[in-house]
Amino acid sequence: MRVIAGKWKPLILYFLAQDGPTRYGELRRAIRDVSDKVLIQQLKELEADGLVKRTDYKEVPPRVDYSLTPLGHSLAMALVPLCTWGTEHMAEVSRVFAERATWTRPGRQPTV
Repeated sequence: MRVIAGKWKPLILYFLAQDGPTRYGELRRAIRDVSDKVLIQQLKELEADGLVKRTDYKEVPPRVDYSLTPLGHSLAMALVPLCTWGTEHMAEVSRVFAERATWTRPGRQPTV
């Protein structure tokens, strides 16, 4: 679980599994709400864990792409059933999240 801990790592693995080698800008557009700082950090962690390969073509202008290693690809395939479950239960999960948003923390007044 520590290898995929983080809000964006499963999505990074998903998009790299779908699209093959992907340039940073494409990945950034695919994962819309992530900041550059966090995306770079998470890519570095995935690379350090042996799940993602970073290829620097040493060109001007710089060209770098990211792809899954065999280990990363096997992890991405292990996440497919989880994604399937999420898709199949999206309505119920959305309802639970909406209900949870109405909860208040102890000592706080409910918002109207």
